[in-house]
Amino acid sequence: MKRNRTILTRFAAVAATGVLGLSMTACDNPSGDDGKKGGGEDSELRVGLAYDIGGRGDKSFNDSAYRGLERVKKELGVTDAKDLEPSEGESDADKVERLKLMAEEGYGVVIGVGYAYAEPMKEVAKDYPDVNFAVVDSEIEGADNITSLVFAEEQASFLAGASAALKTEEDHVGFIGGVNTPLIQKFEAGFIAGVEEIDPKIKIENTYLSQPPDMKGFQDPARGKEVALGQYDKGADVIYHAAGASGNGILEAAADQEKLFIGVDSDQYESAPEDRKKYVLTSAVKDVDKAVFEFVKSVQDGKAQAGIQRFDLASGGVSYTKSNKDEIGDVEKELDELQQKIIDGDIKVPTKPEK
Repeated sequence: MKRNRTILTRFAAVAATGVLGLSMTACDNPSGDDGKKGGGEDSELRVGLAYDIGGRGDKSFNDSAYRGLERVKKELGVTDAKDLEPSEGESDADKVERLKLMAEEGYGVVIGVGYAYAEPMKEVAKDYPDVNFAVVDSEIEGADNITSLVFAEEQASFLAGASAALKTEEDHVGFIGGVNTPLIQKFEAGFIAGVEEIDPKIKIENTYLSQPPDMKGFQDPARGKEVALGQYDKGADVIYHAAGASGNGILEAAADQEKLFIGVDSDQYESAPEDRKKYVLTSAVKDVDKAVFEFVKSVQDGKAQAGIQRFDLASGGVSYTKSNKDEIGDVEKELDELQQKIIDGDIKVPTKPEK
């Protein structure tokens, strides 16, 4: 294998109750066009987005949602869009207050990023029937004003596993999950299935950074690096993570050991420091940004998406990235063939790991 190894200002404070301690940020518009559409007319729609654990800057899940919000401003002319950060160790009650705050302030679209918003959103949505709510990564049925944006993470993870199996020189790879939840188990199951599709004899290291209710595994880069170094020391030479902001530490470990890393949710080759890009083999991407944009657009068009919206390989909602041509280029053809087999139904990817 080759080793050629890259409007609203910030709120100072918000009304809150108890220990909520909300931090609100306004979306900056990098295009400098004041958020206006090509036609030049601003939209009156107001959009609020609440982040999952780790918040903006995780270079993964939350940042993908943020890109969707930026696109909403640029392409739909939404000038009143704000994003809210979670607080460390917060409760469901804190999330309820965050969602209520946006609804009370007149935001017609309120999006919760992450399955942790499911129960709080169900509690809040019934009191605000005119607000269009959406939750990412959780299926909610029977609520007229809640839309579920869910992804076939296992399918993209299968391709991540296949890429690891095709590129390993030691027949030894690793998976690191942030928190051992059913959602992250989908990543694990897909990854293992992809590895075994190529060679069932390849050894797989498998570690979760924390167990529920401890959710720190999604925001602990130091712990991520420690675990990754341990897997590399055991002989793994490619590690795939589904650990949110903790993945930043895993990439650091990969660079230190000159081993390969597989990113998640966003193209982590693009966000990696220049001296670490060469270690990013690929990323298993889920287009949260696209889902956020399409949901907001549907509301703006007066045809709000309802029920459960699913994003998979067939729809282009999940994928694997090809940014690092030096590493992924020699296995693209085989990965694309596997991708087509999944789309055609010839390969059924499991959503739960075998125990």
